[in-house]
Amino acid sequence: MEPFVIDPEACTRDGLCVQECPARIIRLEAGDPVPVPRPDFSAGCIACGHCVAVCPTGAFRLGRLDPADFRPRRPELQLSPEQAEHFLRGRRSIRSYKEAPVERSVLARLIEAACWAPSAKNAQPWHWTIVENPAEARRLAGLAVDYMRGFIREKPKVAELLSFTRVVADWERGCDRVLRGAPHVIVVHTDRNWAFGAEDTALALSYLELYAPVLGLGTCWAGYFYMAANAHPPLFEALGIPPKHKVCGAVMVGRPRVRYRLLVPRRPPRIDWR
Repeated sequence: MEPFVIDPEACTRDGLCVQECPARIIRLEAGDPVPVPRPDFSAGCIACGHCVAVCPTGAFRLGRLDPADFRPRRPELQLSPEQAEHFLRGRRSIRSYKEAPVERSVLARLIEAACWAPSAKNAQPWHWTIVENPAEARRLAGLAVDYMRGFIREKPKVAELLSFTRVVADWERGCDRVLRGAPHVIVVHTDRNWAFGAEDTALALSYLELYAPVLGLGTCWAGYFYMAANAHPPLFEALGIPPKHKVCGAVMVGRPRVRYRLLVPRRPPRIDWR
């Protein structure tokens, strides 16, 4: 990362950029007219944007992160605790979808929201594969079922525990329990050597699932599909996943067929206070 630029006329020397830098690679000492990079700045900067976002005067610019391109926070849009609780409690895992496909622009907006998620070292390591054609989604679900059939032959007892036997039997009766008839499936994958791939992609998919209801969409983790994607080469290859990547998750996406009226209670939290 190239060293940052600070407008000396706008800088108030409040030290907020120094305080908020997660890598501690910005310094402001008595003789410094403005904050300056430490010697290890280029190696340590992860381009998180904290320094730019926290500056109250817009004096700080970091490479491509120009404060003119940042959106201001709008307090009037902040959710109250009651609104946030209602929103979070109202999200449901959807397993019944309308057949009509979702517009590409809406799916793209959903992915954009997912990419607002945090990631280790701000790596943003996720890659996305969107199965846009409902017929293709159905075909790929069939490949996941093929994987389960082979698993059943080799490990019937384990397959029974994983419910593979029931899933295959339902598929053969015309009931899709792999993608639940969703018109789309979204797959996230990363370089298999990235140590935090599972954590980063889980956060991104959580953002995706929370934003989906705002767009009138429903989602559900496609666990059977996800299990098969890495273990069954025909499915992995059909998705076009790069050989050096691994699939970290998959969600079915579509418009919900029904609307839930009530907020379902959950078990009380189990907390060990120390």
